Amino acid sequence: MSSLTPPERLARDLDWNLLRTFLVLAGSRSVTDAAERLSLKQPTVSSALKRLEDRLGKRLINRKPGRFELTAAGRLLYDEAIDIHSAILRLGTVIRDVEDEVSGHVRIVMASHVVSPLVDAMLNRFHIDHPRATLSIEIMASRSALSAIAARRASLAICLVMDRSPQLEYRRLFREYFGLFCGPTHPLFGREGVAVADLEGHSSVSFVTDQMGDALRPVAEMRAEAKLDARIVGTSPNLEEVRRMIIAGLGIGPLPLHVVREDVERGRLWRLPPYDNPPAIDVHVVWNPHSKPNRAETAMLRAITDLIDRTPMDDRIYR
Repeated sequence: MSSLTPPERLARDLDWNLLRTFLVLAGSRSVTDAAERLSLKQPTVSSALKRLEDRLGKRLINRKPGRFELTAAGRLLYDEAIDIHSAILRLGTVIRDVEDEVSGHVRIVMASHVVSPLVDAMLNRFHIDHPRATLSIEIMASRSALSAIAARRASLAICLVMDRSPQLEYRRLFREYFGLFCGPTHPLFGREGVAVADLEGHSSVSFVTDQMGDALRPVAEMRAEAKLDARIVGTSPNLEEVRRMIIAGLGIGPLPLHVVREDVERGRLWRLPPYDNPPAIDVHVVWNPHSKPNRAETAMLRAITDLIDRTPMDDRIYR
């Protein structure tokens, strides 16, 4: 029997779990960050990376103090590994669709402050039209949602967008406006005539994407103009937890105006300045046109894009 060629030997011997670990590493800021995402210990992840590099005979990630980035070989492997990982993820769906072509699963990754009657109407219509399809909705930071779409780990994302990738497709779903709020125990709660200058030095809480270089940059600029304490006391990717910290009195924080209107009316939150020209944030639907969607995913994407096309932009602005 003829001996195996090097590519055939690699295909036979390579541990596919190493590729999965590498994909997480490629989207992380450090080995420690990747270990936390994988729920593994840092030495375990470092060992997996070393084994993969040794097996391929190439350095895949430049990792030095202050530097953690893919090498040229790492970028090539990343592109190939995405295709492999996507194919593995689709196996169950493909087999299920052979048995019953009208079924399928849709995985939506979504920012936590996506509160929109448009989304509710889309989900209702989809379920009525495709009752045998299933779906899951996972809440995560917009940055993580976009990474999931790029890696083809999700069907579509509904989230904020900072920098657009030419590899993905985007449609604006709606626009929301943010304001600053405090809770009942805060010294500014209930005070009329509060000026922006009165906020200076107060502690704050916010979303993890509330940074100058991230999707909530307009909100970060609003906090900076208010001269809140630069040290953010608490952060979360989840709106409910940011809201909880504000109500609990940890500090002043940003929330979408339309989402917390009832909280303000019931005295759980108090809006603070600036009142004029609050920062506007656009929420997008994002998908990967290079993925191979199942029938349910195709139907879901068609449902939401059709709804966007039929709904005037004025009806998709929430103040």
